[in-house]
Amino acid sequence: MLIELTALHWIYVLFIFLIIGFMVMRRDTTLISIIGIFLLAVVATGSLSASVSSIFNSFIYAITELLPTILVISIIVAMSRTLTVTGINDAMISPFAKLIKTPALAYWTIGIVMMVISWFFWPSPAVALMGAVLLPVAVRVGLPALGVAVAMNLFGHGIALSGDFVIQAAPKLTADAAGIPVSSVVQASIPLVIVMGLVTTITAFYLLKRDMKNGKLKSGGSLQLEMDQTSDPSLLSNGARKFFAFMIPVLFAADVAAMSILDLQGGDATALVGGTSIFILLLISIAAHKNKGLEKTTSYLIEGFQFGFKVFGAVIPIAAFFYLGDSGFTKIIGEFLPKTSQGIVNDLGVALASVVPLSAEVGAITLTAVGAITGLDGSGFSGISLAGSVAAIFSSAIGAGAATLTALGQIAGIWVGGGTLVPWALIPAAAICGVDPFELARRNLLPVTFGLIVTTIVAMFLI
Repeated sequence: MLIELTALHWIYVLFIFLIIGFMVMRRDTTLISIIGIFLLAVVATGSLSASVSSIFNSFIYAITELLPTILVISIIVAMSRTLTVTGINDAMISPFAKLIKTPALAYWTIGIVMMVISWFFWPSPAVALMGAVLLPVAVRVGLPALGVAVAMNLFGHGIALSGDFVIQAAPKLTADAAGIPVSSVVQASIPLVIVMGLVTTITAFYLLKRDMKNGKLKSGGSLQLEMDQTSDPSLLSNGARKFFAFMIPVLFAADVAAMSILDLQGGDATALVGGTSIFILLLISIAAHKNKGLEKTTSYLIEGFQFGFKVFGAVIPIAAFFYLGDSGFTKIIGEFLPKTSQGIVNDLGVALASVVPLSAEVGAITLTAVGAITGLDGSGFSGISLAGSVAAIFSSAIGAGAATLTALGQIAGIWVGGGTLVPWALIPAAAICGVDPFELARRNLLPVTFGLIVTTIVAMFLI
């Protein structure tokens, strides 16, 4: 089929490169995204007023698409706050402290627990949930504080966040940009997340052991916890804390079972986790604060919403731009594309396939590079929509591999920007462990780079 490329297509491509360029320079991309939306609307409609309105409408569209994700994250953070304030988090995690007897056990126990908690609470809340309890134990048995930070980063901000199998915020962003179902991205990411996780964590552990043995990395470390010490265990009795500490994992385990049995994915899975979190939040608030429980529930929710919109404030403008690459163009701007158009991104993919013979190898390498570049802004999320769009272009050209390429770009973007390599994204774990975030980034650099190379090669065979 003959594809007609118009000025709209070239403007879209130009702004993709501009956004990548600004990310490489560590500059914010909000202004560039807004200008891109405006120019696309001006060229399409020829109306200044309609173009200005399109900026606002694109934000509404993006917020509407992202609202379930923003909402569930906000609710989970609000619930996490109740666990911290009441001391339930200590009761939930303290049994694992009994398992830690050696530096090796400390590394793997902290990593695995961090990963599991991050699936449900996301990494930043998970750091707050477990850091104060397990960090002192790990340092006491000889694992350097830097090693604890590495474990938290790689398992939480790396494995758990890049897959995001439970909350499914990351797959939602990339799948929407690629124009494929969320479930397809989740399924395609499973083998890649496993490969990336095994390579990075084993490599990092080997390097830690080597440097500890050679004396380059001393055991223990200064313990300077910069956490919000506002917990009040007196709000609940010891028995009540143990009850909630047992009940909460059981409820979330029931959610996972329900997702499997009822085949709940995407929005349905998110809604189940979100509803369970609200239920837990209400129970703990009323049990802990008694007569003030109603007011405290609202207070916790407000804190959660403040966190959610702060995190996604940078995502909305860039997501609004990339939604124009697919069906969002018609809904936001109108029917201004050629009649033969299948959307800007699909048109570019078909046109590219007709002039450049792309291969699975080229596509995989490109998506890893794009994902890594988009992660340079330090959020891990603001640029993964770009990875989804590029994956759609390359998969159209190759004729296969849309889900695998999308998942690969997602993994690369989040591993780089979500908290394992970019120093300003490492602050939560670095602050908890009392280590320099730049030193933590340097420690993660070789394992993550090696992991991305191996994962990219594996992806080539899966496309």
